[in-house]
Amino acid sequence: MIAQVASASLVSENKVLCHPASVDSIPSSAGREDHVSMGSISAKKLLQVIENVRSSLAIEVLTAAQGVDQRRPLQASKGVSAAHAAVRRVVPELGDDRPLYRDIGAVTDLLRSGELIRAVEEAVGPLR
Repeated sequence: MIAQVASASLVSENKVLCHPASVDSIPSSAGREDHVSMGSISAKKLLQVIENVRSSLAIEVLTAAQGVDQRRPLQASKGVSAAHAAVRRVVPELGDDRPLYRDIGAVTDLLRSGELIRAVEEAVGPLR
């Protein structure tokens, strides 16, 4: 449940971050420059949205891997098995309760590096 709450929090933060920065433009230079694009603020917000989405996806992948573990002795498909193995190389199965931030961070890094996609593509071929 904690993972779900963390993901919901990230998604909710993204809703706030997606408010257009341009609506916050204010006159400057004593009214001589009446529009400021806020482009740099928009770019900064976009980077945070991307990072939040990546973390939310990492939580989904982490919980999916745990679900695969809990379904044993059933076997997953080749692609799912490859993704599961990639996750388990960086995060052990959850047996006892523990803080999840390290696990989420490790899977986030797995997504950021492209290693998860590469592992699946090695098993099933190109996904694109």
